[in-house]
Amino acid sequence: MKSNRRDFLRLTGLTSIGLLGGCNLKGTHLAGEESKSSTLDHIKKESEKSYSQLFNMSGYDAAPKLDTVRVGFVGLGGRGSAAVSRLSYIEGVKINGLCDVVPEQAEAAKQRIKTPGHSPVVFSGDEESWMEMCRRDDLDLIYIATPWPLHAPIAIYAMEHGKHVATEIPAATTVEDCWKLVQTSERTKKHCVILENCCYDFFELLTLNLARNGFFGDIIHCEGAYIHDIGESLFFRGKPNRSWRLKENMTRNGCLYPTHGLGPVAQIMNINRGNQMDYLVSTSTDDFLMNNIAKKLTESEDYFQQFVDAPFRGNMNTTTIKTVSGQTIMIQHDVTTPRPYSRIHLVSGTKATAQKYPLPPRIATGHKGWISEEEFKKLEKEFTPPIVQKLGEMAKKIGGHGGMDFLMDWRLIDCLRNGLPVDMDVYDAAAWSVIGPLSEWSVANRSTPIDIPDFTSGEWKNNKPHDISLKNGGTTGVQI
Repeated sequence: MKSNRRDFLRLTGLTSIGLLGGCNLKGTHLAGEESKSSTLDHIKKESEKSYSQLFNMSGYDAAPKLDTVRVGFVGLGGRGSAAVSRLSYIEGVKINGLCDVVPEQAEAAKQRIKTPGHSPVVFSGDEESWMEMCRRDDLDLIYIATPWPLHAPIAIYAMEHGKHVATEIPAATTVEDCWKLVQTSERTKKHCVILENCCYDFFELLTLNLARNGFFGDIIHCEGAYIHDIGESLFFRGKPNRSWRLKENMTRNGCLYPTHGLGPVAQIMNINRGNQMDYLVSTSTDDFLMNNIAKKLTESEDYFQQFVDAPFRGNMNTTTIKTVSGQTIMIQHDVTTPRPYSRIHLVSGTKATAQKYPLPPRIATGHKGWISEEEFKKLEKEFTPPIVQKLGEMAKKIGGHGGMDFLMDWRLIDCLRNGLPVDMDVYDAAAWSVIGPLSEWSVANRSTPIDIPDFTSGEWKNNKPHDISLKNGGTTGVQI
C-alpha cells in the first residue's frame, strides 16, 4: 500500500507541493527550492498544450441511475461539516463515510447529521485516511471540502476508484491538474462537479433564466467578483490546518478565487456550451494591507514575525476575459480592503442590464434608471426558475448562504438519482478554476494576454446549455 501511495503522489504531483496528508497541508503551492520565474514559465507552457477528447462528459446522461446516493465526505471543517448537515435532509442520500485528519472534526460532523438511516464510518488520524475511504465499494460520491491544493488530487484518486466527485472551489490550482481532472473524468466516465454555490443564488438564477428568454438581448459584458474582507482572519493562530489559505496569499499573486463571480456569468454566456473563453489579461495592485496586519500582530505576539515582509499578493486583482463571441468578462478578487461584500454580478446586454452587489438586486432597461420594485416583482414572478419555485422557501429554512448551498446539493443528488447530466461538469470545473494560475502568469508578465485552454477540445461548439426547467428529474424529496 505504501508503494502504491508513493506512485500516486508522484503521478499527481503531490510530492512536489508537499501535500502528504488527508486534509493537512505540509507545504505550499510552490516547491521551496523552485524559483517563481520557472514556475510561471511552466504555467505558460502547460496552457499551450492541448489534448484529444476521450469522451464528451458535457450532457452525459448515460451514467447509471442511483436510487440511493452513498456519500463520503473528505474535509470536515466549516464547509464540509455544513454540507454533511444539508445532505442529510435529502431523500435518497446515505452518508457512509466521514474523513478528516483531525479526529475531533470528524466526530463533530457526525453529530450534525439531521435524519436517521446514516451510519458513517469515520476515517481520521492518518495521512492516508482519505485514500482508504475512496477505495471503499460502498460509496458512489466523494464530496471534497479540503484545502484548495488537495481538491484535484483527491478528485482524481476518487474517480480512478469508481466514484463520482463533487469538489469545493477552486477545483484545481494548476493548469496541469485542470487537464488531469478532465482526462480522468472522460476516461472513467465519472462526473466531476465543481461546487459553485453562487450559481444557485436566487438572483443569479433569475438572471440566467432572463438571459435564456432573451430579456437582455445579446449579452455584451458581464462582471463578477469575490470582494470579502477576511484579511486579518487569514492570520490564524493555534488552529490546526488553517494556515494553508494564508500561504496561498503569500505565494501566489493573481485571481486566486475566481469562480464565485465567474461561474454564474459563464453560465449566462453559455461558456463551454456554444461559447468559449478565449484569452485573459490580469493585473494586481501592490500589497498595502497584509504586511501591515502582520506587523500589527507582531506587536502582541512574536509568532507573527515570520509573516512580516512576506511577498503577499496584491490586495486587488482585476482580470478581464475575452470570449470567442466577442464579449468581455471582468472578474475581481479582493480579500483585504474594507469594502462591503460584493460579487458584483453584473449582466449587460443590448436590451437590459442587471446587477446585484453591493446594493440590492436591480434591473434596468434603459439609461434613465432602475425599474420599479413593482416591475421587478413582476419579472421575478414570471421568470423565477422552477428549482427556486419548488424548493426556494425550504432551502432558506435549511440554510447555507441563504439557501443556495442547499439548492446546489439537492440538484446534484437529483441529477445522480435520475441519471441526468450535471449542471456544472468537469469542463466548467477546469475552465473556471484555470483562471487562477493563468492570472498569476499574466500579473507576473506585465499583464500580458494568455490564452485560456479549450478543455472541451472543440466540442463547445456542439454542447448544449444545461437544463434549468426540471422537466426531467425533480423527483427527489426532502426530509424536514
